[in-house]
Amino acid sequence: MLVKTVPLRYRAPLDLDALLRFLGARAVDGVESYRDGVYARSLALPHGPAVVELSAGAGDEVRCVLRLADGRDAPAAVGRCRQLLDLDTDPAAIASAFEADPVLGPLVAKAPGLRVPGHVDGLEMAVRAVLGQQVSVRAARVLAGRLTARYGRPLPLRHPTVTRLFPTAAALREADIGMPASRLRALRAVAVAVHDGLALDPTVDRAETERRLLALPGIGPWTAAYLAMRVLADPDAFLPSDVGVRHALTRLGLPADPVAAARLAESWRPWRSYALVHLWHSLDRKDV
Repeated sequence: MLVKTVPLRYRAPLDLDALLRFLGARAVDGVESYRDGVYARSLALPHGPAVVELSAGAGDEVRCVLRLADGRDAPAAVGRCRQLLDLDTDPAAIASAFEADPVLGPLVAKAPGLRVPGHVDGLEMAVRAVLGQQVSVRAARVLAGRLTARYGRPLPLRHPTVTRLFPTAAALREADIGMPASRLRALRAVAVAVHDGLALDPTVDRAETERRLLALPGIGPWTAAYLAMRVLADPDAFLPSDVGVRHALTRLGLPADPVAAARLAESWRPWRSYALVHLWHSLDRKDV
């Protein structure tokens, strides 16, 4: 095993604490952990598995500790970590776009370093989005943990909290765990589609990929838009029917029905994904 520490530079500001807490609240037992400001998770890389630990570093850097089965995978691991933490975004461009907006302007001014949480594996994110349909974050975590315990591979690298790899598409094509039949069909359909060649990463044609996702059973507009934001790195995705969005808009004294929310969000283009993150974040604050 090769252990390597790599500083991940970014353009300030970055609210790394908020980002890691978001990931930590959704951490799947065995695959991820979040303790004392350190987020750790397993990675399936081209030449073998790895474990990455992410935490605050010196200056404008994230401390990234890699435990690699094969040193050739270091660049791929770094790329996935940057994608997960949205480190290549220019926060100044987003702040400038929202500065004069009466809704987003004050939110961004109070939390200027928010980023859109990304992903390290498109299949994993898609499966977890399906598991999270119409259930709480905690319930989705439990389901993902059961799925991983049953279908994920043991991690051959020693780590105190990360012990497994998330299941592959091949392993999930016939998956069977306790959940509604409609969501189980959706989970299997996603696994089959990915196994048969559906690519889920920021390099694909977003419109075509969203069209293909929406054609799968159990994948509706909310799930497709959520995956566009987190998997396809679309900076302009929005979820007008999202419960968190509705609660945030209500708290801000604004109409919260999906039609009104979608209409309001038109003024936030082309950064609606970041508007969404700021609305979610506002629910955790007491000064809004």
